[in-house]
Amino acid sequence: MSHLDLSGCKKRRRGERVFKFKKFGGKGHPMDWDGGGVFFENVKALLEFGNLESDLCSESGRMASWSFQLEVHRHPSVQVTLFVVEEPLEVSLHRHCKHCQYVGWGHHMICNKKYHFLVPSKDTAPTKANSNLLELKGHIMHGVFHSNGFGHLLCINGLEMGSDLPGYRIMEFWDRLCNGLRARKVSLHDISQKKGMDLRLIHGVGYGEPWFGQWGYRFGRGTYGVTQQMYQKAIEALRTMPLCMLVHHLGTSNHEFTSIISRYQTLSGHSLATLGDLFHFMFELKLRLPKESSNSYNSGILVENTCRWSSKRVEMATRVIVEALKRAEFRWVSRQEVRDAARVHIGDTGLLDFVLKSLGNHIVGNYLVRRCLNPVTKVLEYCLEDISNSFLNQEGLSDSNTKARYMITRVQLMKDMFYLYKYILTEQYPTMTVGVFATIPIASRIIRDTKYLIKEYYGDIPSKLEGGTTSECTINSTIALSNDNCADGGLKSVMAPYECFKLNGNATIDELKLQVGKRFREIYWGLRSFVAQSILNVNAKGLDSISRLVDLGANVIFEGRNEGGGTMGEDILEGNETKFVVDCACGAKENDGERMVTCDICEVWQHTRCARIPNDEEIPSIFLCSRCEQEILLLPNCLP
Repeated sequence: MSHLDLSGCKKRRRGERVFKFKKFGGKGHPMDWDGGGVFFENVKALLEFGNLESDLCSESGRMASWSFQLEVHRHPSVQVTLFVVEEPLEVSLHRHCKHCQYVGWGHHMICNKKYHFLVPSKDTAPTKANSNLLELKGHIMHGVFHSNGFGHLLCINGLEMGSDLPGYRIMEFWDRLCNGLRARKVSLHDISQKKGMDLRLIHGVGYGEPWFGQWGYRFGRGTYGVTQQMYQKAIEALRTMPLCMLVHHLGTSNHEFTSIISRYQTLSGHSLATLGDLFHFMFELKLRLPKESSNSYNSGILVENTCRWSSKRVEMATRVIVEALKRAEFRWVSRQEVRDAARVHIGDTGLLDFVLKSLGNHIVGNYLVRRCLNPVTKVLEYCLEDISNSFLNQEGLSDSNTKARYMITRVQLMKDMFYLYKYILTEQYPTMTVGVFATIPIASRIIRDTKYLIKEYYGDIPSKLEGGTTSECTINSTIALSNDNCADGGLKSVMAPYECFKLNGNATIDELKLQVGKRFREIYWGLRSFVAQSILNVNAKGLDSISRLVDLGANVIFEGRNEGGGTMGEDILEGNETKFVVDCACGAKENDGERMVTCDICEVWQHTRCARIPNDEEIPSIFLCSRCEQEILLLPNCLP
């Protein structure tokens, strides 16, 4: 990130401020984030600290943009640039927000503006030839907010995607921004992976929540008809799966699985009774293991930095000693005998003595290297014990009853986790499709189909309001829009989340009415000619004092209409773009973003997966749903 090509941006002005990446978005960085508790006002206040840029979105030509220089490290110097792009609806390429549609916010009104927050990678940094940031993929971070405070985190790309920032650092940064700006609700599409594994699945088994749950993101909407209840039951089914049952069922045919169980049972020092216990311990162990740069042979010996031999030489000597003990056919042999057999391949006797001294009672691969003093000869002896077939007893402890000081590498741990992910969670053995084990593939599929997560920061009704002074009153207000196109002419529908208003203590109803009309016109495209007329839930006159009629933080609904009428007939909702009917066998009734196909007769849409069309195959040019296909087969033969 320190080598981002910013040649297409303005040169840094003398005295331009550089902010701390780890603090940006917090209190006082770069501002106090007050804004009266209003997202709309906080965004405008933040942009006053940015540097106005040009040519970042040249295709539209009418999108204003700002940049913020953020320092990640001072020594060595590493900086990133945060860009904020204001996208007015008039120049937007997509009037309707598909992300709102997919997450279940299709009933929201379309906003006048969107604000994109982007941290480009070295490949997506703006240049003269590559200037449209909004359409590029592969940013370190890209989030977008509607001007009403609802937003979507579109992507974060951490270390595995070539970023110099780990994913959790990016999420901490994003979360601070959302809190500082006082976002309402934020959604994300969780398709994150770790070493080829769906993170939402392995983290769900280990912690009972997705990886993003660390920042408060919870179930928002499942695809393929998955409900929150289905998701919770799937999580519980996998987390509580007894390891003893898995070992008993797979023990005779899958030595690798039982070896992994024994390995981490020995390391844990306490009972790992369920699949959830195992994954949780592996995640916690990974946090304590030192980072490594290569895939090395696990010697079981912790090599200190002051050791005179490299870890590679220690691993080689360990391998030679273990192979010599294997040839002894699991009988006890003296230290000298082992040393002599190893000297055929390793000439450094000092290295051999170091490894022999360090290796006693350590696990190497599927073997425990035992060492003891012969009570008769008073000579040290060594023996290998094969623990690959060790089972867990009723208490969940290994039958070998060892508590070896086993050192494992991160590489080995991730290999073991991937093995469990592949052969237990996603590609089960044929023998695991019956009985209680049949729930594993079903539960795994449900968790992997739960992709849309939501965090509620300040919600539809602002609840975390700073206390005003005695001369101020705070009111939450929304609107009820009159529908002149309805037959009775009087149907009203509350169509927007509440907005927070701070007024003088002696403010009147008429003054609040003017502010409500102005705010909602600024935020929503469908209310650009809205005029508030009267209060629905408070009996008041225009000149009445607000503080005398309603309590601090009360909710007030204003009735009003757009001048010119006909508002409800216009296409002013985010979800109005989707006109087609969804009726899938999985239970889905709305477009959830997954690939779909429509029947050429009834024109009803369903998932290609549910219609058994593989993802790697093209959608057929002519498709009939099972219902229409059956009706055609039942038609009488009209031929003479």
